[in-house]
Amino acid sequence: MCSRIKSCIAMNNFKHLMMGSLLLAGCAHAPKHAEVIPLNPAAVSEQVSDRAVEPVAEVEPLLPDVELSSELLYELLLTEFASQRGHQALAVEGSTDIARKTRDPRLAKRAAQLAMESGDITKTIEAFRFWQEVEPKTVMTPRVLSSLLLRGGRLDEAGVEFAKVIKSTEPEVGPSFLQIYPLFASYPGKTAVLKLAKELARPYPHVAEAHWMVAQLAQAAGDDALALTEVRTARSIKPDWDFPVSLEAQLLRKTDPAQSLSVLAAYLLKNPKSADLRLQYARALLEQKQYQPARIEFQTLADGSPDSVDLAFAVALISLQLNDVAGAEAQLRKALGKRGQGQDGVAYFLGQLSEAKEDEDEALVHYRGVSGGEYQFPAQLRVVYLLSKKGQRAEARLYLQKMQAATDPQRLQLVLIEAQLLRDAKQNKEAYKVLQQGLLKMPGQTELLYEGAMLADMLGHHETAEQMLRKVIKLKPDHAHAYNALGYSLLERNVRIPEAVRLVEKALQLAPDDIAIMDSVGWGYFRSGRLDESVKMLRRAYAGNPDPEIALHLGEALWAMGSKEEAAKLWQDSLKTNPGNQPLQAVIKRYQLQ
Repeated sequence: MCSRIKSCIAMNNFKHLMMGSLLLAGCAHAPKHAEVIPLNPAAVSEQVSDRAVEPVAEVEPLLPDVELSSELLYELLLTEFASQRGHQALAVEGSTDIARKTRDPRLAKRAAQLAMESGDITKTIEAFRFWQEVEPKTVMTPRVLSSLLLRGGRLDEAGVEFAKVIKSTEPEVGPSFLQIYPLFASYPGKTAVLKLAKELARPYPHVAEAHWMVAQLAQAAGDDALALTEVRTARSIKPDWDFPVSLEAQLLRKTDPAQSLSVLAAYLLKNPKSADLRLQYARALLEQKQYQPARIEFQTLADGSPDSVDLAFAVALISLQLNDVAGAEAQLRKALGKRGQGQDGVAYFLGQLSEAKEDEDEALVHYRGVSGGEYQFPAQLRVVYLLSKKGQRAEARLYLQKMQAATDPQRLQLVLIEAQLLRDAKQNKEAYKVLQQGLLKMPGQTELLYEGAMLADMLGHHETAEQMLRKVIKLKPDHAHAYNALGYSLLERNVRIPEAVRLVEKALQLAPDDIAIMDSVGWGYFRSGRLDESVKMLRRAYAGNPDPEIALHLGEALWAMGSKEEAAKLWQDSLKTNPGNQPLQAVIKRYQLQ
């Protein structure tokens, strides 16, 4: 056997030398499982097999006449070992090579699995295509391949595979469209995927699910007229199906709310057991402030689900809106009693009801009455909030410090809330200490690092703030506000302006609709002398939120461009809305506008 292994190594020197070194390393160390980047389509392929489509019996593959030689066995072992040791590229290369040499469907399947585990979508598509080539009758390959191609943006190729998936389930193709819809719904190119959906649905004009899928995607693409036409066609084919009724009501809600209600009401008359549609109808009535009929519908739902606290609470809140306080409390107590919540659950939800009535003293009594169970921690947080709202921050902090957290998220909440209480009391140094102590217990916690950086910068510890923000960015590269905070700190100090602008632009790229980040970018352009761009961006930010700080920045940019009257009016109008705002008062004084 040893001489055979040596001759194999000689035949493929480089690859076997690499894999052999892995084998030797494995003798000295216990195998470790590598982290792999799972492809979303892998999860999708799982869903495909588990969803509504009935499984189709797999045809036994035709196996090639290939001898399991010592060379082949050796390569198989090395490939599997490479996978176990985390060397995914070598494992994919080896398994693909073996599959192509043997054309064995089982080995082609394994090569596809390893390619998928590697996270390389191009190699995964190639591997699945080869598997499909050697085992054309397998059901799985077109399902997974279609989702992979869709994810890769190769819609024409994906369409061919999706068509195979649908055809394989004839004559009952309806569930296939329901299965395909969530894949299409998550695709970013809404118009392109709608076009693909229409092509797939065209051969099936009498399938309600096909029309429903097109309707959903048309709505997502902004074509409400097409969506309404398609969903009504779906209803005509399958009149007792909830899905198209729900979508038609959603579409009509924008243009004809009364007709939307009529659609739901008419359907419920014929299908009174449709709980999902009744809930949609109840919410629509509530949205249109039709409280009495809304309560009737929610009460019907609550009667059908006597253990549901959420439904009981909804009935109670609507009763409160109708000034039926006694009815609200009675409904809540009855539901909680049936569920076996005990006094802690009753006390918590009565506290919620008291807050809804704006009776905070009564709410505090109820929340303080929660002595254990799942509602104790949230009840205690409400006590802290209400005490703080009343201005009793010292008492709120003392109460908070006595609370016992059972999980890391709860511990994080307590630290952040205590720091916020101190910030509200203008005790920034003490708040910073609390966050630093929290970081000692939870190092690397990005929320604590970010909040700590904000306070460090406020206290003048700019280098410390920068270090903390850069750590946040390293730990969470998509943290838009960390980029923004670091860039804005540099802009405010008027240092390293080009770097600051790059940072805030990166933040805007990550969060393009964030008003505060727009303001930072506009201020960065101002600091860079790019006045036209500055005014344009700051106007956009101010239109989204007429905040006094944005008004201050926009006014500075307008003033620098020579639009002094507009700048002065902007500042003065903002000061009227925000009397006592010191930065606005300072800029008006500086430009002698008083």
